[in-house]
Amino acid sequence: MQILIEISENLQKGKARVVKQLVEQALAEGIAAADILQKGLMPGMDVIADKFTKNEVYVPEVLIAARAMSQGSELLKPHLDTASTVIGKAVIGTVKGDLHDIGKNLVRMMLEGKGIEVIDLGVDISPEQFLAAFQEHDADVVALSALLTTTMGEMANTVKIFEEAGLRDKAVVMVGGAPVTQHFCNEIGADIYTADAASAAEAAKQAILAKKAA
Repeated sequence: MQILIEISENLQKGKARVVKQLVEQALAEGIAAADILQKGLMPGMDVIADKFTKNEVYVPEVLIAARAMSQGSELLKPHLDTASTVIGKAVIGTVKGDLHDIGKNLVRMMLEGKGIEVIDLGVDISPEQFLAAFQEHDADVVALSALLTTTMGEMANTVKIFEEAGLRDKAVVMVGGAPVTQHFCNEIGADIYTADAASAAEAAKQAILAKKAA
């Protein structure tokens, strides 16, 4: 459908106002909200994510596209059966002692672009807060961000508190941030490490789908 292609293309260009107009037009034409989301907005964000992974676009372009995605999604929310369009839930935050949030925000936007509901706890989040939010929201994924080598230990503490609560097998634990490596991920017993936000979102999506299928 041409209008869905136009929504995708304008989202990629970060034209939030045009995306909003096209989403309103598509709804007025009787196109299902789920189709607008899954065949217009999300494919557009997938293209941006792919380009970001290949260094063809950079953080500013991703943020602009994500803003267009967010504005389009807001219009759709009243028309969506959320249960059928959301594939899972992720709790995300920057770990205790760390106040950096640009990387976390980028991952949050990418996760939302994959149809994952995100509970963003913000920055300086303790292991106990991650655990409480995971339980409260019945989440699938816990995504931990750190930009300081001095705060990376809080990732290990968070994994440990999930183990102590008997919930480690229920949580897909993701770690990321500039100083984080695959070796560190393995060392602390986390499940997923990726080098960029787009890869993180795709890995989270695959992990959720695998979890639901199990």
